[in-house]
Amino acid sequence: MTAVHPPTSVLFALLADARLPTGGHTQSAGLEPALLAGLSVADVPGYVGGRLATVTRTEAAVAVVARHVALGDPDERVAALRATWHAWAARTPSPALRETSQRLGRGYLRLARRLWAAHPAVVALDAAVAAVRLSAAGPDGVPVRASDDSAQPPRPVVLGVVGACVGLDARQVAQLVGYDDVQTIASATLKLAPVDPADATGWVVAAAPTVEAMAAGVAHLTDPADIPASGAPLLEEWAQQHARRTERLFSA
Repeated sequence: MTAVHPPTSVLFALLADARLPTGGHTQSAGLEPALLAGLSVADVPGYVGGRLATVTRTEAAVAVVARHVALGDPDERVAALRATWHAWAARTPSPALRETSQRLGRGYLRLARRLWAAHPAVVALDAAVAAVRLSAAGPDGVPVRASDDSAQPPRPVVLGVVGACVGLDARQVAQLVGYDDVQTIASATLKLAPVDPADATGWVVAAAPTVEAMAAGVAHLTDPADIPASGAPLLEEWAQQHARRTERLFSA
């Protein structure tokens, strides 16, 4: 029987589906701690724009570069993926944001191994993960446990690799990151505040030009050193506070 290869548009829609089994349902893209800190529902569209200009822009750029290096020279893929991973860490100072991204990365990597395990990009990422675990080994030489999120690649690195597997171009990868962030915020608002679902969907539609502009602005990137470092200190502080809360609906 001839193998069936779904069109790229279908795979894009699949990866943008909130029902993807990666743990995305546990996330509010920082909205829950923002609301707890005093952000009003009326300010959510502005919050969306703030994220797209800062943390989401950085993550989209990381995913674009990860896609590029995953499709590059086979002899350099592992080192280049590690460099992209390190570049992400250097631009994500908040331990809470790093932990969240790596927890989600573990879910995406599990999916990638199940669906595209033999793809050279996934093989290279697995090798990069193994190298990171060995480099983080303790004095007894025992590698970091597979369940340790600190040794997991972050979500944007895995998304870039998955994008390489399914044939997404650089701009589509960046669009995917941006759309996912906006949709996560919109859907989380419905669980956190009395909002009409039509209004929340309207926020996503209104943010579309900003998502497109952000994606176009990072789609040309190929070098980990060129990934923008767009800081958002207040978002990072809210994330740190939320990580210490004992009562919360979302993990982040």
